[in-house]
Amino acid sequence: MIEQRVYVRFPEEKDARELTALYKRNREFFEQFSPSVQEEFYTEQHQLQAIIKGRADREDDRRYDFVICLKENDRIIGNVGLSFVVRSSLQSCMIGYSLDQDYNGKGYMTEAVKQVVRYAFEELKFHRISGEASPQNPGSIRVLENAGFHKEGIARSNVKINGVWKDHQVLAIINPSDTEL
Repeated sequence: MIEQRVYVRFPEEKDARELTALYKRNREFFEQFSPSVQEEFYTEQHQLQAIIKGRADREDDRRYDFVICLKENDRIIGNVGLSFVVRSSLQSCMIGYSLDQDYNGKGYMTEAVKQVVRYAFEELKFHRISGEASPQNPGSIRVLENAGFHKEGIARSNVKINGVWKDHQVLAIINPSDTEL
């Protein structure tokens, strides 16, 4: 078994400053593939409020946000989130993530996604997790594939990024304990 180089955990109020710096440092990089956010997103106050809201969202089973930390120094290098939680007969959610540009291409995000998927299946008892990535972002598609997701198709004109509607590759993974024989 390969030793984990990163771990995921729920964000805490003390992380607001570090998250703000991460998002500011990577703003241009993240905005290539993600919808634009309001200017206030890049403030420590906004990040603090998001952390507080995130705790309430977890308690209400609406959303689960995690920070990705390097084991060697506990530095936050990215995030992973489970959103669009649907219970009842679907038991599904969507995964999304971002990683500091300086840490891309080293397998850290795949490790983090695998940890969150394990948590989602074992602790939260989801049946299905979907993920979407821009076809112009093959690294993001590889992350999902390396974490066990399978391509399902293209969602045409799915997300507005920098004022333009973009297609997204849809991938999903099914909880292996739910597969019928």
